[in-house]
Amino acid sequence: MKAIRIDRTGGPDSLILVDIPLPDPGPGEVRVKQNVAGVNFIDVYIRSGAYKRELPFVLGREGAGTVDALGPGVSEFRLGDRVAYMETPHLGGYAEAAIVPVAEAVPVPSGVDDATACAVMLQGVTAHYLAHDTYRVAAGETILVHAAAGGVGLLLTQLAKIAGATVIATAGGADKGALATSAGADTVIDYAATDFAPEVKRLTDGRGVPVVYDSVGRDTWERSLAVLAKRGYLVLFGASSGPVPPIDPLRLMAAGSAYVTRPTLGDYKRTRAELLSHTDALFALIAAGKLHVRIGATYALADAAQAHRDLEARKTTGKLLLTL
Repeated sequence: MKAIRIDRTGGPDSLILVDIPLPDPGPGEVRVKQNVAGVNFIDVYIRSGAYKRELPFVLGREGAGTVDALGPGVSEFRLGDRVAYMETPHLGGYAEAAIVPVAEAVPVPSGVDDATACAVMLQGVTAHYLAHDTYRVAAGETILVHAAAGGVGLLLTQLAKIAGATVIATAGGADKGALATSAGADTVIDYAATDFAPEVKRLTDGRGVPVVYDSVGRDTWERSLAVLAKRGYLVLFGASSGPVPPIDPLRLMAAGSAYVTRPTLGDYKRTRAELLSHTDALFALIAAGKLHVRIGATYALADAAQAHRDLEARKTTGKLLLTL
């Protein structure tokens, strides 16, 4: 089968299209014949070597397709079942087939297509736990979402609106601002033209916001901290502009007894039941027409390097997929 393998970490040119043997599932696993695979910013961190993995490896952690082989002892699925996943300890998602533990395989309902199911897995579950578990967004609150035109940002904005919150969003340029508005953002600040911090203070009559969802990192975190209300939460869940430096706890005191957290997906899906609680809620919202998943671009498997270039250059909006 075809797959994208990394023999050395580095830039997008490290992504190499290769032929590898079609694997067989082991006990408690299924093989998924993939129709689509997801591209996520965490893939950039892994490809570059910022997040360590033993070389060589097949990149990617997310896909959707049909079960075409069952490992010994598997009874939860049948051949032909449609599934999606966002993590597998074996071959990565940038391949024509993936070996997925039953614990990570999510049944896809008939009202959700493979592309949408794949697109909502990592980014959708991330948005869901951020809005419901890391900090539970409540009706009547005004919150700040950075990079609101990105894959997580668009979903997080919609989930916050469903919860009844007012959303202040940041995005770069008119086109991305329009996307954030279409997702329900009440006010969009073009960070390329306006310093968001004084504007957020103005919009909240100087009170600040109870939570900032910040996936940008180095370029925004200090101003994000500055716009928090007393005992507010700075939720750092990415670092697209670079890592945040060490934080002196006294800064949190000066910011009004603020909280800073750096959540990670694995800690919010520790059990299969926890995982399914997120995906069931997301699929139900999609089927009801309340949550819309934007697929920004699709690429052939062989063009995975270009997908990474576009993602790193911030030329993309919504979800990027590889078609297989």
